[in-house]
Amino acid sequence: MWTKQGLIYKPDGSQAFSRTHAQVPFGYPMADKLRVYFSTRDENIASAVSFVELNPNNLSEVTYIHNKPCLTKGAVGMFDETGTMPSWFLPVDDEIWLYYTGWNKSETASYRLGIGLAISRDGGLTFQRKYDGPLLDRSIYDQVWAAQPCVIREGDRWRMWYLSCTKIEVINGHPEPFYDVKYAESTDGIKWERTGQVCVGYDEFTDAIGRPTVYKDGNLYKMYFSYRNATNYRTDVQRSYRIGYAESSDGITWERKDERAGIERSAEGWDSLMMDYCHIFPHRDQWVMLYNGNGFGASGFGYATQPTTY
Repeated sequence: MWTKQGLIYKPDGSQAFSRTHAQVPFGYPMADKLRVYFSTRDENIASAVSFVELNPNNLSEVTYIHNKPCLTKGAVGMFDETGTMPSWFLPVDDEIWLYYTGWNKSETASYRLGIGLAISRDGGLTFQRKYDGPLLDRSIYDQVWAAQPCVIREGDRWRMWYLSCTKIEVINGHPEPFYDVKYAESTDGIKWERTGQVCVGYDEFTDAIGRPTVYKDGNLYKMYFSYRNATNYRTDVQRSYRIGYAESSDGITWERKDERAGIERSAEGWDSLMMDYCHIFPHRDQWVMLYNGNGFGASGFGYATQPTTY
């Protein structure tokens, strides 16, 4: 079971690049602090990457709020021309690699997404695109878009679990995306091989899955994610995002065990309508789950804790 520790941070709207949202939080432990990267939005709803820093001895205490974006939207016509959303950060030698989601608008489907790579050489203060184009985009396996990857290095093997949008359905006059979790591998973290392998798919309720977070607990791979229905999920708590869970012995074939997620939406408050976009990492003697609540991150991010099992 997870123990909720409460809300940590929500933008106060005083910065032009960060009027609203602290979406898809990612915890990045550093020497004497815990940095949390997230996606935030300006007055035009364009997303950018920024961060806050927390007291490592008390994760409820924000010690620093960065006053500028680390990565902003791309040039006109690029896959990230309307926004950048962080997904996964990896230390690679003396660099930090950021796998991010690029946004661009679509007249018929609202938006289209792709997966990009940006690299920091100044300790994560700024990130520069490795390429102007995406590493992963729509393909024969990902018909509409690809987004929000989790990336793990195991020796010379790079492993990715990512969101794959397979179709759009117009529901109540609005185009709604359907997306599951698929798998890819690489030998260098840049060129990825896809086979269409589904790790967590659709069922009678699940029409969309939020960013997966995968980690190893002993010899077991664990994946937490958020999932929702496609109908009225923005306002109906019975259909909105909640936290799901799956297990695997090899990271490829997964057994879904949502009843063991160990955390639910609150009866009231900032995470009562939704829980989504979690990231899980070890900190001191416990696992920490950062997650968003209501409004897809508009209400900020908070955290929950669980003792480590080893």
